[in-house]
Amino acid sequence: MTAVASRASAFGDGDGQHAPRLTIGEVLTVLREDFPDVTISKIRYLESEDLVHPQRTPSGYRKFSAADVARLRYVLAAQRDQYLPLKVIKEHLDALDRGEPLPGQAPAAVAAGGGEPEEGSLPADQFGQAAGLAPEQLADCVQFGLLAPDGDGRHPVADLPVARAAAGLARHGIEPRHLRIYQSGAEREAGLIEQLVAPVLRARSEEARARATEKLRELAGLSAQLHGALLEARLRDLLRP
Repeated sequence: MTAVASRASAFGDGDGQHAPRLTIGEVLTVLREDFPDVTISKIRYLESEDLVHPQRTPSGYRKFSAADVARLRYVLAAQRDQYLPLKVIKEHLDALDRGEPLPGQAPAAVAAGGGEPEEGSLPADQFGQAAGLAPEQLADCVQFGLLAPDGDGRHPVADLPVARAAAGLARHGIEPRHLRIYQSGAEREAGLIEQLVAPVLRARSEEARARATEKLRELAGLSAQLHGALLEARLRDLLRP
């Protein structure tokens, strides 16, 4: 199976999905609805990292297919929502190209972009229901700084992972008031990462900012990985005779 054919299996079958129709400016317009921070420089950078493969016209202009746009959506969502570094995202794409589903998700689902909305906000009752938090538990999460509703009492959909983790811990008897240690730890980690990338984020070059944003996401992912590894190591100590 050729590389193009294998990509078809993960990001839409049929010649129509791979017909190069869109200019890079048109792709930017399509993506900005869901990813307002994306730029032309970012798209070019992802191409340079071999994550998307637009065709070129005889005069050298890029032409993107619907499948290319689906790949870009996957990359941008993985960076934004999971803080995955590009190296890991590329491994995921390679697996999808080979027809191998990711853990808990089939290639068709990735291509279609299914699932709950990733942006916007919900009223408190709907947010709590989606997270599995009782009203009083949600109120405690707000009181202790884990969640922050807006002036209308609505909660960002992006905060659902935090709320769901709090709900899961509550089922084990760990209440929101016990979770302040996680909040303060996250703030210290964020401050450390900010010191590393802040000078580059102030750069005027869009390409420099794109690289700085990628560095920020990679550092966040590594920080989460280190936190999890240290916690697991400490818990293993508790099980030793």
